[in-house]
Amino acid sequence: MGQSRRILFIHAHPDDIEILAGGTALLLSELGHRLTFVTMTAGDCGSKHLPAEEISRIRMAEAQRAAELAGARYACAGFKDLSIFNDDASRRRITALLRELRPEIVITASPEDYHSDHEATSTLVRDACFAAPAPNYQAGDTAALPAIPHLYFTDPIEGVNRNGQPVMPDFFVDVSPCFAGKRQMLAVHESQRQWLREHHGIDDYLEEMERWTGQRGALAGVRYAEGFRQYRCHPYPRDPLLQTLFKEVLTSKAHVAS
Repeated sequence: MGQSRRILFIHAHPDDIEILAGGTALLLSELGHRLTFVTMTAGDCGSKHLPAEEISRIRMAEAQRAAELAGARYACAGFKDLSIFNDDASRRRITALLRELRPEIVITASPEDYHSDHEATSTLVRDACFAAPAPNYQAGDTAALPAIPHLYFTDPIEGVNRNGQPVMPDFFVDVSPCFAGKRQMLAVHESQRQWLREHHGIDDYLEEMERWTGQRGALAGVRYAEGFRQYRCHPYPRDPLLQTLFKEVLTSKAHVAS
């Protein structure tokens, strides 16, 4: 096995990582990489029946258990649902988090998605990756990073933008071998079954996740897949670091890579 990498998965809410990248996290953990899961919020709006403090406590406990199934650490960045904004204070908070965790690879939300928290998370993380190696950008007490981390976006929910147009990945990861583990990770988020039924009109969130992951798999020529895009805008790293970590489960848009 090659060098162990520090990899940060950071998305908006508890359960987002599991839905969109849980299989990839399991594969990376099996390969010996060091994972951290961060949710921007504790999911305080994720119930029509429980007060914010109670549902937040429940959802963070669920997120902790799900992260443990992938061998990952878990942390919450302390934002509130529907209150993630691209402003200076928020950017400094995420920059400080990156300097503390010191990831070499960052996997975050799609810049185009159905939820404002997802889109704001994507923008904040993107800009914090740029800021984290700049020592004169004051954020936290930890030294600046040595370089901009490699940055990747997950798929949006259902693989489409707000207008229902497909958002195509740069590459897919075949998660068929670990799909049962991905499903187990998401099943830990039991508090969301009723919320998603009442607010999203999703009767069974596990079946919906399986359908979405299967649709990505069909595009990749495998049973189940997760899609990612690498952010290669100047001056972010352009070499395919994440892709090289697990070539045996990496697929193109049309075939399984050798």
